[in-house]
Amino acid sequence: MEAYAGVAARGRYLLKLSRPRFWFYLAGPVVVGVAFGAASVPELFRPANVLLFGYFVLPANLFLYGVNDVFDRDVDEANPKKEAKEVRYAGGPLVPAVVVGSLVLGAGTFAITPTAAWPFLAGFFLLGAEYSAPPFRFKTTPLLDSVSNGLYVLPGAAAFALVAGQAPPLAALVGAWLWAMGMHTFSAIPDIVPDREAGIRTTATVLGEERTYAYCAVCWLASAVAFAVVDNRIGVLLLAYPVVVFGIYWSGIAVDRAYWWYPAINTVVGAVLTMGALTRIVPPEAVLP
Repeated sequence: MEAYAGVAARGRYLLKLSRPRFWFYLAGPVVVGVAFGAASVPELFRPANVLLFGYFVLPANLFLYGVNDVFDRDVDEANPKKEAKEVRYAGGPLVPAVVVGSLVLGAGTFAITPTAAWPFLAGFFLLGAEYSAPPFRFKTTPLLDSVSNGLYVLPGAAAFALVAGQAPPLAALVGAWLWAMGMHTFSAIPDIVPDREAGIRTTATVLGEERTYAYCAVCWLASAVAFAVVDNRIGVLLLAYPVVVFGIYWSGIAVDRAYWWYPAINTVVGAVLTMGALTRIVPPEAVLP
């Protein structure tokens, strides 16, 4: 019974470490990428699509956040986010072993995807590790911490390439990368105080809270413009992000509260994008009475 309780406790710890609220930050782009890459209904449900999605739901998040927590152990001691919604890495072999296991599973994604997807997969694993780990540790270098978070869109680009056999449009990649830069830097606002106390320099700590809001708005406006090159309707949809960030700033809502709204906002936007893409394959008039 005690052994079972210990296994259950470790499972709960790893589940919390994987940030379930943020699972769709990696898995969601896979859904969007498949929807935009497919040209027919059967292409949507290939086994490889399901396997890629499954990897980016949990194993990829264990890899990404496991590396983060191991190398942020000292910094996280002063981070209030670790008190309730996240967990603190307390040492021991469990998390490093899970990270290695997740990376081994990740190697299998190359076997189920065409070569067109490989640069995006390689980019994800490289940036996912080096965002937090030495020697680069991008998260401690202002601007590079923001730019490197384009890693979140790479699963979607790989999924598009898996289905379509080619890379997604350049404008879509640029727009998605800018969106990720804004999203990452906004999420760093609640960490400004603990990061400064720990001596860590990030885009947010250098700019300060007010100018970081402006930086995020610029990234998201530029993202909307880039997506408008692909499709005007996507550009209009992406305008939701600068509108929301302006609203948060002007309303005076605490950023550490607003931060937790974004998984829901991102899910809604991703769902709208996906449904829009699916109408290319199955027009609404074909299924509506």
